[in-house]
Amino acid sequence: MPAKLVAAALLALLSLAGGARADTLAAVKARGAVICGASSETTGFSATQVGGNWVGLGADYCRGLAAVIFNDPSKVRFVPLQAGGGTSALVSGQVDALADLIPWTLGADTEHGLKFVGTMFYDGQGFLVTKASGLKSVRDLAGKEVCVEAGSPAQADAAEYFDANNIPAKVEPMGGREAAVGGYVAGTCAAYSAAYSVLAGVRATLSVPANHVILADLITKEPLSLVIRQGDDRWFDIARWTFYALLDAEELGVTQGNVDEMLGSDNISVRRLLGVEGDFGSEIGLNKDWAYQLIKGVGNYGDIYDRNIGEESPLKLPRGLNALWNHGGIQYSPPVR
Repeated sequence: MPAKLVAAALLALLSLAGGARADTLAAVKARGAVICGASSETTGFSATQVGGNWVGLGADYCRGLAAVIFNDPSKVRFVPLQAGGGTSALVSGQVDALADLIPWTLGADTEHGLKFVGTMFYDGQGFLVTKASGLKSVRDLAGKEVCVEAGSPAQADAAEYFDANNIPAKVEPMGGREAAVGGYVAGTCAAYSAAYSVLAGVRATLSVPANHVILADLITKEPLSLVIRQGDDRWFDIARWTFYALLDAEELGVTQGNVDEMLGSDNISVRRLLGVEGDFGSEIGLNKDWAYQLIKGVGNYGDIYDRNIGEESPLKLPRGLNALWNHGGIQYSPPVR
C-alpha cells in the first residue's frame, strides 16, 4: 500500500478511536451528575468552599452545565483539587470540567490537551494603593516602591512595564503573597501589584477595605477562561453555548427572577433562547428548553457576576471590560438562531 494511503488509514483509525472514546455527555448522563474540579485559591474566581458550598464564577458555571443537562443545577459534584492540579485532572478524565478559570495563552491552548471554551473574566495586572495616598494612575507611582511576590510573573511584568514607559518606580520583590501584602500594609511600598482579581481578594481581607483602591490601569492581558479537555466536539458545543447563553440572556434582559415571565415575550430572540420557538438543543443532545433551565437554575452572566465578584459580593469589582459589548465592555455572544 502506498505510504500516503497508509498514513490516511492511520489517521482515519485514530479519528474513529477518538470518537469512540470521547462521549462525555453520555458518561455524565449515565452517572447522573457533572463532576467539576475546583480549588480554593482566589475568592470569587477559583471556586471557594464556604460553609460546605462551592461558590464563585466557575462553580455557578458548573451548576449551569448540570441545569442544561438534567434540568437541575444541584446535580454537580465538586472534586477538591490542589491549586494547579486541575488541568491534569481534566485531561486524564477525572473530572468533566473545571470550576477554576485558566489563563488563556498560546502555550496552554496548544500543549496541554485543553480546549478553551470562552473568557469568563478579562483580567490583567494592576495596582492596589491606599485611598489616602491620592494616587490616581500608574504614572503616579514614579519614584515610589511597588511590592510584588518574588519570582512571580507580576515582578517581571511590572519591571518591564515601568522600563518601557519611562516610569522610575522601584519593584520590591518580597517572599510570597503574604509577605508582599504585608509590605504594602506596613507602608514599605506605595502599592501592591498582582492580577486585578487577586487585588480584589486581598482588599476584601484588609481591616478597612474601603480605605484601599485598585487603580484603573491594567498593564497586562490575562483572559481567565473556562476549559474542557480536547477530543469531544459535542461536549465542547454544550460547554460553549452554556457560557454564551449566560451572556445572551443578560443582553436580552432575561434574569433568574423574570425568566418565567419572559416565556410569554413577543421578542423572537427571547423566544428562541428559551425554547419557546424552534429547537436549538437537539443537535447537541439537549432539550429545547436547555437555556430556560440554565437561567432558571443559575441566572444570566450579570446575575452570576454580581453575586460572586460584583456589587453584591465582598469584592465589589466593577464590570469594566467584563460589561456587555453594548455597555462599554467586550463580553459578546453569538445569537441563538
